Amino acid sequence: MYEFEFTRPASVAEAVAALSTEDAQALGGGQTLIPTLKQRLAMPTTLVSLSGVAEMQGIRLEGDGPLVIGGAVTHAQVASGAGAYPALAALAGQIGDPAVRNRGTIGGSLANNDPAACYPAAALGSGATIVTNIRELAADDYFQGMFTTALEEGEIVVAVKFPIPDAANYQKFVQPASRFAMVGVFVARFADGVRVAVTGASEEGVFRWAEAEAALTANFTPDAISTLTVDADGMIGDIHGTKAYRAHLVNVMTRRAVSASA
Repeated sequence: MYEFEFTRPASVAEAVAALSTEDAQALGGGQTLIPTLKQRLAMPTTLVSLSGVAEMQGIRLEGDGPLVIGGAVTHAQVASGAGAYPALAALAGQIGDPAVRNRGTIGGSLANNDPAACYPAAALGSGATIVTNIRELAADDYFQGMFTTALEEGEIVVAVKFPIPDAANYQKFVQPASRFAMVGVFVARFADGVRVAVTGASEEGVFRWAEAEAALTANFTPDAISTLTVDADGMIGDIHGTKAYRAHLVNVMTRRAVSASA
């Protein structure tokens, strides 16, 4: 580590002002940023902690939906407090280990957009809306590739609005050492159709599997997608699994999610 300034704003406005200083960086739960600082892969002059911003806390249901979750809410809080959306609560309970779940935040995860993170699949699969300090972004427009989002300089994730589907489930094939998803699939069935979002598999980050969505909208059963495949060429290949292996897992985990949600 090295010397830097640390500030803990009490409001979104104070946080945005602090982030406007040169080389300032937002700090959510620190589960990605702190290891990055230790390796000196990032060297901000000021860390702006978002954990004390009251506007970014809380989980509430707006009428019959959506479920609104503050950007500074931890994974553990989502797991215990998002009972109105059981699939999302279950997903949060699978993230990392207790230490990670009690420090990491949903806003930090979505801002980082790790290609193997779980929340991007939930947000994209649910058709969520990402609320920032200046605008609202549909999940389909927010995720723009590996570690890349539509967030601009100084823009922070204040909250996430999750529409609640008729049925949903998340299935994750865990990489044992990291607890990240080698492949994770979030399936959500709404009155007007089915959404399928895949994380951990693609070199482009989280994506929607449109072919499976069409088949499942017509027939919401595992058999409806049993013969479907995704192109292995765009999948991640590493020491944990080949491109073809991950492509195969996409179908397997999607069928498991459909079966579990049905």
